[in-house]
Amino acid sequence: MIYNITLIPGDGIGPEVMKAARDVINAAGVKINWEIVDAGEGVIEEYGTPLPDHVIDSIKRNKIAIKGPVTTPVGKGFRSVNVGLRQALNLYANVRPVKTYKGIPSRYDDVDLIIVRENTEDLYAGIEHNVGDSAAESIKIITKKASDRIVEFAFDLAKKQGRKKVTAVHKANIMKLSDGLFLKCAREVAESNKDIEFSDMIVDAMSMRLVQSPEKYDVLVMPNLYGDILSDMAAGLVGGLGVVPGANIGYDMAVFEAVHGSAPDIAGQNIANPTAAILTGVMMLKHLGEFEAAERIDKALSKVLEEGKILTFDLGGNAKTTEFTGEIIKKL
Repeated sequence: MIYNITLIPGDGIGPEVMKAARDVINAAGVKINWEIVDAGEGVIEEYGTPLPDHVIDSIKRNKIAIKGPVTTPVGKGFRSVNVGLRQALNLYANVRPVKTYKGIPSRYDDVDLIIVRENTEDLYAGIEHNVGDSAAESIKIITKKASDRIVEFAFDLAKKQGRKKVTAVHKANIMKLSDGLFLKCAREVAESNKDIEFSDMIVDAMSMRLVQSPEKYDVLVMPNLYGDILSDMAAGLVGGLGVVPGANIGYDMAVFEAVHGSAPDIAGQNIANPTAAILTGVMMLKHLGEFEAAERIDKALSKVLEEGKILTFDLGGNAKTTEFTGEIIKKL
């Protein structure tokens, strides 16, 4: 079977790590027609927007996309391309597996959890305005529809992957209406999924528990902002953002993207670590049902990391991006 997949290289180190992911996937024997489209700051002059309509149209047509990081200006400039994609395509679930790999320096050696983040509302709905000249206001939106949907997704994911426990993360002790609604929905959905253990935890306590004993957690589900923060924190438990993949999933479309940023300071130097991009490709292949190829890539990457002979600079070695990628391909 030949798959039509949209590929967005991104900017900064995006084109380098996405080429690595594409090369590994091609070497694994999966037949893909890559439709390459650009988004981000580099296309604003031509299209007047960082997210042109033809990018959205490509994903709608192909149903599957994989993208590199796109720089988002802080405090000014254009809005996040990632947020725009999620909202335009109704990619309501952000999924970030966090797992330790032998050979990657970490304080832990047995982390294997998944963070499921609601993707369409909360403070990221983008409802903001100035209040006079001395204040600004952001509105937090939590709905029953989105809360039910994301918690049901988390339970379904737990069942598909043989997970045993779902934990809902919230701040309902303070935000009794908004987070209170999310927690109420989570508990109601849990009542219909009693074959999976359920618990809930306040977000600040969850932050502490993840640092103390991350091995105790399985699937965590939470509103948008908490998911953004905790998934980055959890990445720090296993070696950093450079080793954590991610996916944005909707009803009939999915966009796969690594968790890390665009790292413009090292762009073009052939020293970026493509691990997260490659693991994101593994997630995409599993989504497509190409489990055998996905498993071979994961094992080859794991072997290269464990051997520790050919690693990029951030992993403690001095190999180039292309050398690291080539070593993985050799072990497929």
